[in-house]
Amino acid sequence: MSAFVALIMFLLTGTLVPVNRKFRQTPDGVPVFVVSNGFHTDVVLPLREHRTGTYWLTELNQPTFNTRFGRHQYVAFGWGNEGFYLGSMGGKFPGPKAVVGALFPSRTLMHVGFYPAAPDSGARVVPLRISPEEYRHLASYVRQSFQLDTLKQYQLRQATGYTSHDFFFRSQGRYHALRTCNDWTNHALRQAGIRAALKAPLAASVLFQIRRAH
Repeated sequence: MSAFVALIMFLLTGTLVPVNRKFRQTPDGVPVFVVSNGFHTDVVLPLREHRTGTYWLTELNQPTFNTRFGRHQYVAFGWGNEGFYLGSMGGKFPGPKAVVGALFPSRTLMHVGFYPAAPDSGARVVPLRISPEEYRHLASYVRQSFQLDTLKQYQLRQATGYTSHDFFFRSQGRYHALRTCNDWTNHALRQAGIRAALKAPLAASVLFQIRRAH
């Protein structure tokens, strides 16, 4: 029991411990966003970033995306449990099997969505300006989360998502109670040198620290 209590305390207090506490925003830097729906967090990045030569439509390599989303400005990336993601299709809440399965090492997906413009401001949207070098690290973390096929291409899991402008791709890593979707976002920020939490199992954990980067 004492080990369990210690684990819970670590998860909760990890939210309060900042990593990269010296991070400061770059006034003319790359605009990125952390977006939450209250339970899950995504990083939202420019679809095309000229200073770093990043163009996500080219990297995703889905020909129909070029026509449909070529004029969009931003793309969102999130990582999570496959059963939970797919069990939420149609606005449903995943069944008990998906919920319990998410507690143990299980398969994951990358969720990719397109924004025609910057995300609307609000309590669950945190805008940031980061340096091109920080952006390179952030983009690298996102890339490394995708599972590649034998031709080194991203693998589209299915042609439909929750809406007409989001999709699921196969990803690296296993999801479990100690490695959640919000931990993924938190690690993305940490790898880029952006202020983040020591441990962030919840969306609120991610937002708590990133709001203090202003």
